[in-house]
Amino acid sequence: MKLPVYPDPFVLFRQDLHRFPELSGQETQTQQRIRDVVALLNPADVLSIGGTGLLVQYGTGDAGPVTLIRADIDALPIQEVNTVAYRSQHAGISHKCGHDGHTAILVRLAASLNATPIAKGRVYLLFQPAEETGKGAEAVLHDPAFAPIQPNRVFALHNLPGFPEGAIICKPGPFTASVQSMIVSFTGQVAHAAEPEQGCNPAYVMSAFVMQTRSLQQPDLQHDTFSLITPVYTTLGEQSYGVSAGYGEVHLTLRTKSTQRMSELVNQLHALLDQLTAGSGIRVETRYTDAFAANENDPAVFAQVRQCAQTLDFPFQEVSEPLRWGEDFGLFTQRFPGAMFGLGAGEDSPALHQADYDFNDRLIEPAARMFRALIDLDHA
Repeated sequence: MKLPVYPDPFVLFRQDLHRFPELSGQETQTQQRIRDVVALLNPADVLSIGGTGLLVQYGTGDAGPVTLIRADIDALPIQEVNTVAYRSQHAGISHKCGHDGHTAILVRLAASLNATPIAKGRVYLLFQPAEETGKGAEAVLHDPAFAPIQPNRVFALHNLPGFPEGAIICKPGPFTASVQSMIVSFTGQVAHAAEPEQGCNPAYVMSAFVMQTRSLQQPDLQHDTFSLITPVYTTLGEQSYGVSAGYGEVHLTLRTKSTQRMSELVNQLHALLDQLTAGSGIRVETRYTDAFAANENDPAVFAQVRQCAQTLDFPFQEVSEPLRWGEDFGLFTQRFPGAMFGLGAGEDSPALHQADYDFNDRLIEPAARMFRALIDLDHA
């Protein structure tokens, strides 16, 4: 199938989103902009979902297959440094992960579904909020509006700087890491700094914990037990030099290849804390935030990604190891057969989350064609 040509409107839409970025969970104006443009593309239905997200339906066949394709819509708390005409108008906030581009790709796909309707089943385009905090996918999946959907397949992509422009990057099994942040609080007892023995200062237990986490790491991504523990923040006591501290925190970011390995690593960290604090008088509490389940690409769905890339004559690269960063689409691939794949943004592109990054607008058209090819495997 040859798609109609829509050269400029989708680039302009992407750049409009770029001008007005919004942080995770705050994407109210972004949601409205998407709603306004997809309303022109004759969807069967449009629902608010996950707070500030949108679920756009094409096709009404109850008996046919159901495919869901997701784009993330939130921005990052990074100051724009680029001097492009469409630079961010919101101080300290910008689209430095390319979610503006991912959103434009799905709008382009909506135009294709309007121009050439599917023959059977239903397709849902999910414009998902709050990916960067790991909260958006969970909010969508727990929204009562999502319960009737039950997709047969789910897809998402992420642009990947450092890979050839337009190349499709994928692998079966784990495609992105399981990631979460662990916050450990250590509560002892304050005392006079001249008499620290009268209190219980957690400093030495904290430092021992941080140092000994290194022995639990397996930084080799090719190893099955890959585990990366990154200290990201710590605090202890107050800047009061006559007081021996009684409270401190250590914040770590944990990365593994799989959800199972993440559970094992967390258990190891808890065992280490028990060992270090036994008899010390220090009380430890742990909590977790910014959790991202590993994206597990279904082998059969991965084969469809490869097939469509080859049919479209797009360069295809099967990587051997998962990407080290987290992506909350993992909650979808843990629940439904699906796949996330990468789209090369150019070998010279600045990296994601860098202040000088900008989405490559040349990716909008081929990405929409890739998604449409995947849809047509089941819905033509």
